[in-house]
Parts: sequence; C-alpha cells; structure tokens
Amino acid sequence: MAATASLKSSLLLPSPLSDFSGAAVSISAQKRRSSWQPRGARVQVSAAADSKNILVMGGTRFIGVFLSRILVKEGHQVTLFTRGKAPITQQLPGESDAEYAEFSSKVQHLKGDRQDFEFVKTSLAAKGYDVVYDINGREAVEVEPIIDALPNLEQYIYCSSAGVYLKSDILPHCEVDAVDPKSRHKGKLETENLLTSRGVNWTSIRPVYIYGPLNYNPVEEWFFHRLKAGRPIPIPGAGNQITQLGHVKDLARAFNLVLGNPKAGQQIFNISGAKYVTFDGLARACAKAGGFPEPELVHYNPKDFDFGKKKAFPFRDQHFFASVEKAISELGWTPEFDLVDGLTDSYNLDFGRGTFRKAADFTTDDMILDKKLATV
Repeated sequence: MAATASLKSSLLLPSPLSDFSGAAVSISAQKRRSSWQPRGARVQVSAAADSKNILVMGGTRFIGVFLSRILVKEGHQVTLFTRGKAPITQQLPGESDAEYAEFSSKVQHLKGDRQDFEFVKTSLAAKGYDVVYDINGREAVEVEPIIDALPNLEQYIYCSSAGVYLKSDILPHCEVDAVDPKSRHKGKLETENLLTSRGVNWTSIRPVYIYGPLNYNPVEEWFFHRLKAGRPIPIPGAGNQITQLGHVKDLARAFNLVLGNPKAGQQIFNISGAKYVTFDGLARACAKAGGFPEPELVHYNPKDFDFGKKKAFPFRDQHFFASVEKAISELGWTPEFDLVDGLTDSYNLDFGRGTFRKAADFTTDDMILDKKLATV
C-alpha cells in the first residue's frame, strides 16, 4: 500500500479545489464506462430543459462527437455544419447499435464551407437557429457572418483556448488574467471581443490540454506509441514541468451546462482536470493506464538539438495550468475523470483497440537517444 501511495503522489499534484484522491480506476468502474453515459446530461441540465434548435459548427471529429450526443439525449434538435468530407456520424467504441441508430437518426447535417460567408448567411438565416456551438472557429471573420444571419440568436457558445493567456510566473491561470494579443490563438481573443461588441449573449470555454477517445492531437497517443513499442520516453528538461489535462467527456458536459444558463452569459470558463501533473508523472500515468511497465524516462535539453519542423514533444515546455474554480462554483460542474481514470478510458476505447490518428514517428526520439548514447 505504501508503494501505491507513493506512486500516486508522484503522478498527480492536487489543485486547491481537487476532490479526487488520485486512486487508479477500478475494473468495475472501467466496465461501467465502457459505454459512455454522460452524467451531466442526466442530472445537471435543468437550465436547458426546453428543447432548442442548435447548430454545431464542426461536430464530427472529437469534442463535437461527444457534445452532440448529450444534446440529442436532452431532446434538442441538433444540426452539424461540416464540409461533408468525413462521415457525419460514427459509432463510438462501446456504443450499442441501438444507441448509435437512435443518435444518427436524430442528428441533422448542413453541408458547407464556413469560409463561404454568403452561403453561411443565407443557409443559417433560413434555419433560424436558437443556439450556436462554435467548436472549430479560429478567427473573428469566420464568426461575423453567423451573427449577421441570426439576429434572434439566444446564445453563442464558443470553444476558445487557455493558450490565450499571457505567460506568467503566477499560476494557475484564472479567467481574469492578462491575455497575450500575440498568441497563436489571438483569433480566439478577437472572436470573444467581437461577440461582446455585437451584443451577443455569448459564453466562452477555455480548455487547457484535451485528451480522450478520438483525440486528433497527439497528446496521450504520443506516449502510448512509445510505451507499446517498449521505447524510452524522451522528456525535455528535468521533467518536473507542471501541466494539466482535461477529459473530452468532462469538457462536453461543461459545454452542455452553459446552455441556457443565466450564470454563463458574457462569461469565460476554464475547463480542465481538477489536478495538475508533471511531464514525468504524465508518462507514468499513461503507462499505468495502458498496463505497461514503469517507463524509462530520458531527459534532454531541447537547445542541444535542431529538430527542424518536427515536434519532439507534444506539450509546451513550461508550466501551464489553469484554475477551474469558477466553473465548479458557478456552473456546478465537476470533472468526472481523474487523470489515470481518464487515460484508462482513452486507452481502452481507442489506442488499446488498435486505433489512432497518427502513425508512430520516432525520428526525434532517435536523435535524442543517439546523442545520449554518444556521451555515455
């Protein structure tokens, strides 16, 4: 028991608001979640009890896949706006045929390119949506035609990013903190400003790093590839950089909770996990989630290498985490997944089934390991 407690403390750093013990998920809990039933849709959505005509910009890749299921279960009329290049619906791992058939029969599709502003204005105006969930918007210019087309819009719910915050020595980031106008996410800041200036009833969600089944960003997948191959895991610096991950299903529940919620009007909410983790701890947590042996961690100085355009590590090399206190206190939202629990869910429902978005590429790993061997 002492060894287990030691491992837990090395993996997870509790935030001031954490209600989690950090214990590994039990087998029975894994089985209960093999077919996902969103708790938020069942017990936390009284504000969204009346049916709405909802447009989801995006919705076929990651966040929108889980969010659209909650909305449909709640009885809303849901339309996904996509270019139609990917299947409009896909059966989730662990989802029964009956559950999938019910969902796919109810969700609707509007095919188009959001960069075709005239089409957006015309098609949306004809539908008269009550609520817009903008999952994939990056620039304010993409949002203005939507606002123009829907003068009676009740709420615009926007997926922003915690990456907009100005780098600081004082953490965690809070919603009132200074933002970086030169951030690569500056388009999201400009969108929030546009929504305010146009007098729209908006809500902005700022996730930190998102993980979970179907993740198209190489977050947990990056570690799983190396663990499966039995390779050392290269980690920049000392490995004690602190970061934060939030499960996509918890994020989808948060998106649902702001719908029709008067406390969410003209508000920003950080959404992520309730605990923070070091880079080294994340590698060990991924190993535990996938049932792999304790990984060999190799630390390196990124300044010693020229990786070109390749990315040697999937996280920014700095402390980066945000407070979720506002969402907890004002929305009544709490993360369902602790980190090991969530990584286990992701592994069991995705990578562990042999599915992933990007093939393994160990090019930068080999550069690091070769140099380490040469200096031994």
